[in-house]
Amino acid sequence: MQTITRTELPLPLLRRGKVRDVYDLGDALLMVATDRVSAFDVVLPQPVPRKGEVLTLISAWWFARTADVVPNHFLSVDPDAIAARYPQLAESRANWARRAMLVRRLQPFPVECVVRGYLAGSAWQEYRERGTLAGEPLPPGLVESARLEPPVFSPATKAEQGHDENIPFAEAERLLGAAEATRLRDASLALYTRGRELAERVGILVADTKFEFGRDADGTVRVMDEVLTPDSSRFWPADQYEPGHAQPSFDKQPLRDWLEERARRGEWNKQPPGPDLPDAVVQETSRRYQEVFRRLTGVALDDFPLHAPEAV
Repeated sequence: MQTITRTELPLPLLRRGKVRDVYDLGDALLMVATDRVSAFDVVLPQPVPRKGEVLTLISAWWFARTADVVPNHFLSVDPDAIAARYPQLAESRANWARRAMLVRRLQPFPVECVVRGYLAGSAWQEYRERGTLAGEPLPPGLVESARLEPPVFSPATKAEQGHDENIPFAEAERLLGAAEATRLRDASLALYTRGRELAERVGILVADTKFEFGRDADGTVRVMDEVLTPDSSRFWPADQYEPGHAQPSFDKQPLRDWLEERARRGEWNKQPPGPDLPDAVVQETSRRYQEVFRRLTGVALDDFPLHAPEAV
């Protein structure tokens, strides 16, 4: 299977992110998820095979199952439909098929909408140090990986470079206005609740996730970018859940662990460029991405119906 680390399509390039290349189609956008992988905000030298396919197709699957909760920007992942609508893409099809999503143009809101259902990652670190999450107090006595009930909305600023920064809800209100901040909070919690319910049916806990929203030309607020992917979420196997410590996860944890060990040894300072990844780490990361895809959707990656993701 060919890995794709960079695309050069015959379209105006709108932006090239850590993972996605976004092209301007005039009336829409084409989001192409490459196999690039980042950790600690550093894009690493080796790609993860099929990662871009997983991110695109699992988002399509979720968009179909959450459209009744919150409108979204999804139009199509069907290569035949996309090439028919934009014939200039036909010759480069091998570079974007199965990893490209046709989406509506939106005006993004300048806030990341994070929902935390369990106390992990930076949230656990802040709680352990100050008893708060994004400056808001949490109940005393919580342990690492504790379930948060109800889930906590934890907004963050979008950083062009480096880490996003957690902010209090009051700061989100200042940035967006009180009514808009409340709307995004409620939409985020509703999406998380639907995602958690569907994932728990197949033995997966959604520890936390982040959403992005934008407004279309008609004024409709829609969820955009990716939804409930292993890049934007922590997925834990429910049968191994045990609060009080970090949990095994279906994401790039093997890669993070290997990099952390390099950093502990003084072999890497968590700054670009990233070190070369061993093939075993790359393949295990790819396996985990494909495994969570199969568990959630119920089909293998190769069997996903591109023409009708809602049918799976």
